[in-house]
Amino acid sequence: MNLFRHIAGEITRALQDMAAAGELPAGLDLSAVTAEPPRDPAHGDIATNAAMVLAKPARRKPREIAEALVGRLRQVAGVTAADIAGPGFINLRLSDDFWRARLAEILQAGAAYGDSDLGKGTPVNVEYVSANPTGPLHVAHARGAVVGDALANLLAKTGYGVTKEYYINDAGAQVDTLGRSTYLRYQEALGLQIGDIPEGLYPGEYLKDVGRKLAERDGPKWLNQPEEIWLPAVRDFAIDELMESIRDDLDAMGVHMDVFTSERALVQSGAVEAAFKALSDAGLIYQGRLEPPKGQKPDDWEDREQTLFRSTQFGDDVDRPLKKSDGSWTYFANDIANHHDKFRRGFAEMIDVWGADHGGYVKRMQAAVKAITGGKGALDVKLCQLVRVLKGGELVRMSKRAGSFVTLRDLLDEVGADVVRFTMLTRKNDAPFDFDLVKATEQSRDNQVWYVQYAHARTRSVMRQAAAAGFEGLDAAVLVAARHERLVDAGELSLIKLLAQWPRQVEAAAQAHEPHRIAFYLYELASQFHAHWNRGKEDGSLRFVVEADRELTLARIALVQAVGFVIQSGLGIFGVPPAEEMR
Repeated sequence: MNLFRHIAGEITRALQDMAAAGELPAGLDLSAVTAEPPRDPAHGDIATNAAMVLAKPARRKPREIAEALVGRLRQVAGVTAADIAGPGFINLRLSDDFWRARLAEILQAGAAYGDSDLGKGTPVNVEYVSANPTGPLHVAHARGAVVGDALANLLAKTGYGVTKEYYINDAGAQVDTLGRSTYLRYQEALGLQIGDIPEGLYPGEYLKDVGRKLAERDGPKWLNQPEEIWLPAVRDFAIDELMESIRDDLDAMGVHMDVFTSERALVQSGAVEAAFKALSDAGLIYQGRLEPPKGQKPDDWEDREQTLFRSTQFGDDVDRPLKKSDGSWTYFANDIANHHDKFRRGFAEMIDVWGADHGGYVKRMQAAVKAITGGKGALDVKLCQLVRVLKGGELVRMSKRAGSFVTLRDLLDEVGADVVRFTMLTRKNDAPFDFDLVKATEQSRDNQVWYVQYAHARTRSVMRQAAAAGFEGLDAAVLVAARHERLVDAGELSLIKLLAQWPRQVEAAAQAHEPHRIAFYLYELASQFHAHWNRGKEDGSLRFVVEADRELTLARIALVQAVGFVIQSGLGIFGVPPAEEMR
């Protein structure tokens, strides 16, 4: 149960009763009424803004509404106090028994605690990574992969119908460049001297393997052939090889896509023409001229009549061209077709995870989605800032194999997938991130993934300790039936209150599309659990296992198991298995 949603429902019912009794006007919009933790825990357990947001439409003073409302809220089961603060905020306190009752819910749900039907099956497409298939994935791709995957898992946990998608950018000049770069390595594999890699081609040594495999498959077949003959075949071979490598890297990090969509196949299917027709039929295409960009005019600027999309009608800064001077489609036109295709597949809600260098592209793409879906679709873009890889504070040298960057595989080999996945989520996606290989593996409170995993391992240790002391058969039924009222220590109640906030944390993170919130919560939970553990070391009466008091031990074991379940639930969103013990 999301207890905050539960209390919000009780507040709504109280307001409806007030309207029925003539204490409030009928038909007030109650959608802005909230029930949330107060900023200062000393003020209570739950705060509501009901009186404040209803004062204006009700034409009443906030405090007047609050005074009438608190009388009804004091009658709600579990509420022990309802007080008015300031001009009309209401703070509620809940009974210790109400909080302790949440333990049974956690124990019965297990790691599924926090699952909800918030999304009600609404289809959501989450597109992430989507790197050009011109080289191996690097650390910035790793961040996008982690953010996208955790967000998709978070939405699935809250009841959305999620599809994870990788858009293969296999059309355009960059893949032709890949084909020419691979052809050089193919010649090299056949014993020809290729000299220095020409400027503009990809120099990374990873293409040596691709060239060698092509030579093994086709022999000298493509030598002495004109480019228009060998380029399509070499290019397609290189794309297939590099996409296989990308899939392998994603698999090693535990990222599994539901759909891989080829840009080239989409273009060849006529999807761009279909999107163009839809925009044209809506009167959103015209022939016109654009002003040059503000500031210095680019060398390649052409003052010419162009085929333009009226993106300014949908929040963009300028209208955008859909065709190049040679009549071919722009990248933007292809991207419109991609999102139009998603909409036609049933996705009105779309989320794209992009690199920070695409920040200037967001407005136009969101405008295009509004236009191409007739206002029925929405696109949220999560930008991932750059990642610097450090080792003990020193910048790590670039990967020799990649030629210019640290690869995802380098990172996985150094610290492992679980560390990468969790650590990448300890900062908001749009904040720059320094990934220090030393800090990511050290055993200290400053290492959030280790600290959270250590908390879970400690819950398992307590369970083993209890079994060794003769407390066996501690299944869910036994722990649910334990005398939870024996949990009266302030530290125990504080842990229970934090555990009970988990469903709200999950839903809030899902609604905000911010999976990093989960990492923050897990760290806070681990901190409280470790602190309570340490108190037990100093005060024997607070230990989890008290052999002389079976009733108290069972209640405390129930609390420990609940902590373990919530940590498992959170790590599950991140795709990280919980640690049974730390070594």
